[in-house]
Amino acid sequence: MNALLFGLMSGEGSSIPLWSVVPFVVLLLLIASMPFIHKHWWEEHYPKVAIGFAILVVGYYGFIRGDWRTIFHTGHEYISFMALVVSLYVVAGGIHIRTQGEATPFVNTLFLGFGAAIANIIGTTGASMLLIRPWIRMNKYRVTDYHIVFFIFIVSNVGGCLTPIGDPPLFLGYLKGIPFFWTLEKFWPAWLAAVSILLIVFYGIDRLNFSKISESVREDQGKGSLCKIEGKRNLLPLLVILGSVFIKEPLFLREIIMFAAAGYSYWSTPKPIFEANHFNFEPIKEVGWLFLGIFATMMPALGYLGANAAQLGLDSPLKFYWVTGLLSGALDNAPTYLTFLSALLGLHGRSIENPADLLWLISEKGLWVEAISLGAVFFGALTYIGNGPNLMVKTIAEQSKIKVPSFFGYIFRFSLPILIPIVALLGWIFFRSS
Repeated sequence: MNALLFGLMSGEGSSIPLWSVVPFVVLLLLIASMPFIHKHWWEEHYPKVAIGFAILVVGYYGFIRGDWRTIFHTGHEYISFMALVVSLYVVAGGIHIRTQGEATPFVNTLFLGFGAAIANIIGTTGASMLLIRPWIRMNKYRVTDYHIVFFIFIVSNVGGCLTPIGDPPLFLGYLKGIPFFWTLEKFWPAWLAAVSILLIVFYGIDRLNFSKISESVREDQGKGSLCKIEGKRNLLPLLVILGSVFIKEPLFLREIIMFAAAGYSYWSTPKPIFEANHFNFEPIKEVGWLFLGIFATMMPALGYLGANAAQLGLDSPLKFYWVTGLLSGALDNAPTYLTFLSALLGLHGRSIENPADLLWLISEKGLWVEAISLGAVFFGALTYIGNGPNLMVKTIAEQSKIKVPSFFGYIFRFSLPILIPIVALLGWIFFRSS
């Protein structure tokens, strides 16, 4: 995908026809609507649908456009994405956090705040997979869809903006040459504001929910604490996975190490721990097949977008924040981030291929890079497909018999009335004067 994203620098994307975006749009509409229209059919056939659209677009790029290089880079990014997601999913599944009693709104709020913090150390994927099951168990007597949605908002997305490990877009920026601690230095005020606002809103909603439950549950409120962690041996493969993200060469060595660490974790973890977590591979299977289709079909979408970035009138950090953000919610935030980072460099006659150009960019146009970065991370929570962990959290919740919002229900009941006003406020605070 790098070739496609960087194609805007050489003009390659200008020849991409608009109609080639149709498979991507149709796939997104199917992901959004089919679980509601015909759930059982979709559950059985979605891998075939994703593969079919992927073959269609890959065939067009390879045999008609002759652009095998773009296909190779897209495939490499997909494998890297899945290696990180799969390895953290398996390792986190081998760690069981036992909880006792029913959590109060205050305990719940502290738990989400803790998840937002550690997302910067073990990534939003790692934090989501480690904490979603105990989160559900803590609230088993009164868990509702908003518990799942706010978990996605805070732990799976917004919380991970302080380090390159925290969220995939920032990690890609780090690999291209952005200094590791630059994000921590620049983003902590926005991180603190975003997490604080979301936690306050959650506390208010959860307090109302808690007031409606039975007295027997409310009397148990002081017992909602973490009491035991099992599977600590998985800390070693977790460290190996986190360390491997810094490996750039040779090609695929990083991914091999991640898969090896996941394999060691899976075979060495006692089965009772996996059973206590209700661990299975269905969530990762769904992410793998759907994102295979998404990565393949969004090649022309991102190429067309990158080639026409100059026509979008992106002449301020605030505009970059909004456009990067809204498209991150629909396209997956990692490649969207790279597309607009490339576009910004291209507007100044520079290339994302050159680390020196990135250093120049954060020195001279740092606020613009902040806008792109925070737009990608914050708006990744806009839909289930905006960031990898979102879909996994949804699937795990469904397996726990929790009624989660549909694709459009998530957007219209939570993203639009809650998330959009918050990210709009943050954009106004941090980028309005630019």
